[in-house]
Amino acid sequence: MSMLWIGVIAASIGAFVQKWIGYQVPPELLERPRIARITTLLPIALLGALVAVQVATSGTAIVLDARLAGLAAAVVLLILRAPFLAVVIGAAAVTALLRAAGIG
Repeated sequence: MSMLWIGVIAASIGAFVQKWIGYQVPPELLERPRIARITTLLPIALLGALVAVQVATSGTAIVLDARLAGLAAAVVLLILRAPFLAVVIGAAAVTALLRAAGIG
């Protein structure tokens, strides 16, 4: 068996065990105000970190290119309360146009 499959199986078992442990947490613990606030805000923080990494890095280097302009366009469209599909298409269009122009 290759090392890749060992890694896939180990990650699968780890994910299963982590999910199982989550079901073992008493409901009273999750209903505490501080824990409830953390569990509400944690996905937002993780998504923000993922977006930052995907927009501003390439491999191990920090790169500021057309993706950052696309993100800025998405932020402007979100502030203007545009529909989600318009935000995605607008960000992609800005990024594509800048790349076509040779920027980033």
